[in-house]
Amino acid sequence: MNLPASPAQRPLLGIALMLIAMAVLPYLDVTAKYLGEAGVPVIQIVWARLFFGTMLTLPIVVGQFGWKSVTTPDSPGIQVLRSLLLLGSTGLYFWSLKYLPVADALAIFFVQPLAVTLLSPIMLGEHVGIRRWSATVVGFIGTLIIIRPGFQAFNLGIVLALGSGFAMAVYMLLTRKIAGRANALLTTLHTNAIGMVLISIAVLFVWQTPTLEQWGLFVLLAVFATVGHYLIVRSFDFAEASTLAPFSYTEIIMAVIGGWWFFGDFPDKWTFVGVAILIASAIYMSHRERLRHIERAPEPAP
Repeated sequence: MNLPASPAQRPLLGIALMLIAMAVLPYLDVTAKYLGEAGVPVIQIVWARLFFGTMLTLPIVVGQFGWKSVTTPDSPGIQVLRSLLLLGSTGLYFWSLKYLPVADALAIFFVQPLAVTLLSPIMLGEHVGIRRWSATVVGFIGTLIIIRPGFQAFNLGIVLALGSGFAMAVYMLLTRKIAGRANALLTTLHTNAIGMVLISIAVLFVWQTPTLEQWGLFVLLAVFATVGHYLIVRSFDFAEASTLAPFSYTEIIMAVIGGWWFFGDFPDKWTFVGVAILIASAIYMSHRERLRHIERAPEPAP
């Protein structure tokens, strides 16, 4: 009798889900930039993303796990810290969109995997070999080509996007630290809900009554974010992280299309050069991670 293929044996499905997620997520950025240019405070945009994200995931979590799971997060201290980092990263990134085209902000934000490599020995005690350090340096050079310090006028958006990338790197490392302890959907809900509670007081001081269109865009923010991140989580059920990592960079393609279509922005040639170097660096690090995983895997019993 033929048994159904296990999720790990369906990498093409995992890649397809990742590609769809990368096609969806740039429109979260486009929506946030549109709201920001309409004068909606950044804090209010972040609040909307977390509030409606919580409202979308809450019924699903309650239906699967019950109310008790909602009120008892695993590792509450780390969950609060993750929520603060997500708040910071999201706020800085949405703020950067006031000063940068969507594709440029995203390209600079891609410093995040390099920051993960830099910080993983400190936060997780992981060993990083000379080849991965070399790839990190090359990736940093790619980031410098995108930013071109000293060759263009100072832009606050560059600093904000870099800060967002580093905050997200620490968020990802903390996520790795608690991996396996809780269901991914539960962790997503707790992160959104805690962040929503933390920012709900601050948003009162800048609140502007949204128009009907803006309420609709607030919901759209949460839909793009929730669907995109859910597809990413599901993609890891069908393929290994090292297989999927290079495909996450296809997000830049939709970011370029979305920025050009809605705002008339198009990156210059040096941005594309820098992104190409970043992508090559990330693919190499993903390849090295895959080799390390194979080397650590136990040999099958005879």
